[in-house]
Amino acid sequence: MINKILDVEINYSKLDCEKTDYKPKLHVYIANDAKELLSYSPKRPTMLILPGGAYKGTAEREAEPIALYYLAKGYNCFVLRYSCAPARFPVSLAEAAKALLMIKENAEEWRVDTDNIFVCGFSAGGHLAASLGVFWDKLFLNDITGTSGDDLKFKGLILCYPVLSDNVERRLLGSVKSYENLLGEKCEDKKAVELLNLETQVSSSTPPCFIWHTYEDQAVPVETTLTFALALRKHNIPTELHVFEHGRHGRATGTLTTCDVETRAKIWMDLSVDWMNERHGQQS
Repeated sequence: MINKILDVEINYSKLDCEKTDYKPKLHVYIANDAKELLSYSPKRPTMLILPGGAYKGTAEREAEPIALYYLAKGYNCFVLRYSCAPARFPVSLAEAAKALLMIKENAEEWRVDTDNIFVCGFSAGGHLAASLGVFWDKLFLNDITGTSGDDLKFKGLILCYPVLSDNVERRLLGSVKSYENLLGEKCEDKKAVELLNLETQVSSSTPPCFIWHTYEDQAVPVETTLTFALALRKHNIPTELHVFEHGRHGRATGTLTTCDVETRAKIWMDLSVDWMNERHGQQS
């Protein structure tokens, strides 16, 4: 395995919001360049992984353990450690877009199949991944990143117990913390919040989605996923949705590697691989 950490360079001057001194990092996990391996997979499908952490930090359990699993399944993996509070929207979105561009720009060296790049996010990282999915072709993000056309287009989204929306009911259950960390004082600005209630931003250009959640989640209620899924359905976006009965928020792999109790939700990883393989025509 080739493993290295790269700086993600952003021109923050175009962002009219708070920024910290934090320097985002892209952690690279790719198979080594042995001739034997190259003969089997000269180019690999690829995944950009965005850990959760309520936009306050990025969780360890949703980073390397996820990358190592998908690496073993034949995927190049990249974990982005993005800026969090007190950095505000759209700092982390610009960094995620830049990370995607870095992957494409280095596709030859890293043997990336640029037609088959997926973005995977957990909790608030799921919000970030989905934001990239609904905003990738929007002018404001193109202007920030200096892109146009299909530069930020990717194959599909894997959203794991994602934060996707906020309203009065959900505030009572705590998901508002992600919005507070992402927006700061603008969290009370209805227009700013509505922009980031992502079910309102789904369009025909939103990538296909694999989503999973748990019924028992008390931090980010399953309703946020169901609402988003209905918006995907309305726009005829191919979607696979799994709601498992048991499991608290933040289960990551669903195994004892990342949580104290193993539940049936652990099968989400195998299911997601099957789903991605179907999307790019590779047998599981």
